[in-house]
This record gives sequence, C-alpha cells and structure tokens, in this order.
Amino acid sequence: MSTLSPTATPASPLTDRPVETTRSWKLPIGYAVFTVLALVFFVLLHRTGTTTFRLANGGDFFALPDVPLAAGPTGYVVVVLLAIATVYAFVEVRAFRRVPLWVTSVFAIVFVVGFLTWAAAGAAVPLPGLLVGALGLSVPLVFGALGGVISERVGVVNIAIEGQFLAGAFTSALIASLTGSPWVGLVGALVAGVLVSFILAAFSIKYLVDQVIVGVVINAFISGLTGFLYSQVLSPNETTLNVGVRFPKIEIPLLHQIPVIGPVFFEQTVVVYLAYVAVAVVTFALFKTRWGLRLRAVGEHPQAADTVGINVTSTRFWNVSLAGAIAGLGGAYFTLDAVGPFTKDMTAGAGYIALAAVIFGRWDPIRATLAALLFGFASNLQNTLGAINSPVPSEFLLMLPYVVTIFAVAGLVGQSRGPAASGKPYIKS
Repeated sequence: MSTLSPTATPASPLTDRPVETTRSWKLPIGYAVFTVLALVFFVLLHRTGTTTFRLANGGDFFALPDVPLAAGPTGYVVVVLLAIATVYAFVEVRAFRRVPLWVTSVFAIVFVVGFLTWAAAGAAVPLPGLLVGALGLSVPLVFGALGGVISERVGVVNIAIEGQFLAGAFTSALIASLTGSPWVGLVGALVAGVLVSFILAAFSIKYLVDQVIVGVVINAFISGLTGFLYSQVLSPNETTLNVGVRFPKIEIPLLHQIPVIGPVFFEQTVVVYLAYVAVAVVTFALFKTRWGLRLRAVGEHPQAADTVGINVTSTRFWNVSLAGAIAGLGGAYFTLDAVGPFTKDMTAGAGYIALAAVIFGRWDPIRATLAALLFGFASNLQNTLGAINSPVPSEFLLMLPYVVTIFAVAGLVGQSRGPAASGKPYIKS
C-alpha cells in the first residue's frame, strides 16, 4: 500500500502530467526576475554591434560556420521568449502542475545567449573554449555534489565537502609527487576523503553532535592543517614534495572530433572521465539497487528502516564515508588535473558551491550535476568576458558565480523537500 507525501505528484487523469498537491510561486517569480533583468539590460540598456559565436575547432570532422547575432534584435527576441516562459510557468503553478525541467533548462540557455550577445557585442566568443573551461570548473563541483547527495540521502548533512576537497587535493599532490604516479595520488585522495568523513560520521552519528557545527569545524580544521603543512612541509621542499604531477589528456577516438561537444567532453583527463562514470553509477545505484533503497529508507524514515532489520548507524557511517571518498576525488582534480602543485586554500570555497548544487538539484544526482555545470559555467564566464575586454565591470564578473548560486537556490529551486531525516540524529529506542 502506498501513501502520498505532502509534496507528492500524482498524475492528472486528463493530461498524465504530474500535479502538485501544494504549490510554490518561487520558480515563476524567479523567471519573472530574470525576465525583468533581461528587459532592462538587453532592451533598455541595449548595445549596438554584432556578437560572433565561433563554433569551429581545429580537430573537428568538419568546421561549423560562425554564428553572428546582432545585439539589439537578439535582445528583443530573448525578452519575448523569456516572457512567454514566465507566463507559462505562472499558468502551470496556478494549476498545481510542476514546471518541467526542460523548460527551466531552455530558459537558462536563452538567457545566457542573450547575456553573451549583449556583453560581447562587437567581439567574438569562442564557444568550445568557453564550454571546456566551464566543464573544468564544474568537475570538482560534480564530485562534491554527488558526495553531498549520498550523505544527505542517508540522513547526514555534509557541510564538510570543502574540507574533503582540501584533504584530497593536499594528499594527492603529496603522494603523487613522492611516487611520481598520479594514479597513486588519486588513491590517496580517496583515502583522505574517507578519513575526513570518519570525523564527520563519528561525531554526528555516534556522539550526536550537531551535523552543521561539526561540518563547519572540520572545514576550519582541515583548512588550518593543510595550510600549516603547506607552509612548513611542502613549500620548503617543492621540488620533491609538491612537483605538480598531473594526468595527461586522453582523446577518445572519433568522439573528440565531433564539432563543439567533442573537444569539450572527449579531450579530457582520467579524473573528468571518472566524473562521467560517477554520475551514471550513483544515479543507477541510488534508484535501482537494493543498496540505494536501503540508503534512502534510512534517510527518510530511520525508525521504519530499523524495524525491518536495517542497521541505521552502520548504513549511515559507511555511506558518509563513501560520500567522502567521492568528494576526495573532487579535491584530487585540483592538483592532478587543473592546477598541479598544491597551494593554501586552493579550493576557494568550491565545497560550499557543491553543497548549493545539492540543494538546487533537489538531492537528485542528475539535477545536482546540472546545477554544478551551471555554477561552473558562471565561474568561467568571468574569464571569457574578461579575455574579450567586455565592458561589464570586473567587480560584477568576480561576483557572478555567487550571484548565480544565490538566485538559483533562493529563486529557482521552487518548493523542495530534502530527505525527512537529514540532519536528525537517530537514537535507537
């Protein structure tokens, strides 16, 4: 016998569309805010000139032609499309129906095209390069978001993603430098992430300490510890302990020659390919396996799970450790792929952005991955616009990723409910 939660979405008998039993106006209001911003910037403060989107890459099967878009007319078209989507969102929510994910995705793409056309008027935007950079900045966020989803689905709020990133980055850099092998460094990052998670699990699960407080303390502790070890150990011995051993890029035959998406997705390192695998495996395992069912049961109703013979404490402990291992891979990306040598606090708050991706993605691996890609794109946008000398103020570009994060979580999440027992300690009765 099944029951419906307050936010369940039974199908409408007339349309077979999901119907909400409660409604939230946050999503259509978020649409409206972005539509007004587009009206102000793209129309009222319109710019003259043409933005050229370059799609070709040297190794493609065939070269796609450049796409020129006039800033003025494009702005009008974008505002009209956004307004239509906004009206549609209001109508759907008013009728207690959920706005499809693809509508939000198209809305975001249209807005980004309009913004790029407006901000880069008179210049050329290398689209493959923009996307390659965006994916690179998104990879650690993807690992962190997956770790956050697993941890929160099992009932433990993982604020310590930032600490797991730093531990993974430091350990992978040190071990890879000592052994000369990035593969050994990658294993070291996994172990480091697990060890940090042991601290989180021990205090929050066994000793019932507030999970948010434990996570914040862990982040501060790991930041101080890695900073101290960097200045006292790595920095004086950079030639032996902080060399910067990195994975080489691997081109997937034929696939890397597909225009636009080939160089973005199929000319990457092992760590990036592991991110693809991790997303697929976590998604399948979470919703299609016995392990995933037990994990979600513990995060939703630990008392019921305990009643049917599931060891709640053990399930939480080991899955929080697994989440830490995945987040540790995100830390390894910084030193084994993107940067090389370890530097103090090199993750720069990426763990908190990954946590925002978990919330924005509604505790779903695919949605959280899309959110991570969005935040990575926003981070790389400042680099691209700065490179083409866009008149957009540099201060705005620097805060752009964080502004997008705030808007996304506060305005575009809509009504969402995390796992019912997330953040709540379980005391066996």
